[in-house]
Amino acid sequence: MSDAPEVFSAYASDRSIGQYLAWPIHESVDDSRDFVTFSDAAWRTAPGGPYLVFHKEDGALIGSTGLAFESDDCASTGYVIARTYWGRGFATEALRAITELSAAVRLERLYALCHPANAASIKVLQKCDFEREANPGAACVFPNSGIAAPQAVESYVWRGQPTE
Repeated sequence: MSDAPEVFSAYASDRSIGQYLAWPIHESVDDSRDFVTFSDAAWRTAPGGPYLVFHKEDGALIGSTGLAFESDDCASTGYVIARTYWGRGFATEALRAITELSAAVRLERLYALCHPANAASIKVLQKCDFEREANPGAACVFPNSGIAAPQAVESYVWRGQPTE
């Protein structure tokens, strides 16, 4: 729970990064506490869950990533990095760590959904060996976009293989 205020101030309340997020921007630290509670629950039921991303040099909280398990061998992932850290390779580094974790827990399928206009995120996915897959009809609500209806998304699947 002690991370909630920093989650809120570092990235979760920043409206400028929310357009392509599948969760609402946090309006208060209580929303960030709810995220921490959700994260704790995920970790109690699966071999992975949400992770916070910290800067190696100064320990600053710069974002989050993680695994959302759908079954023992299938999970989705995503990432969000604070705007002040964009363009410096942190999303790529975080996603590569998730792919390494996915191999270690022997996931058969790791995928990410991405808004087709989110070019920066698509580039990160491609750099981390995700490839676009046909998934007609895939849609997601982006609650910060101002559009209430589900929007079409692209599905990317990791090409990596489980470790032996």
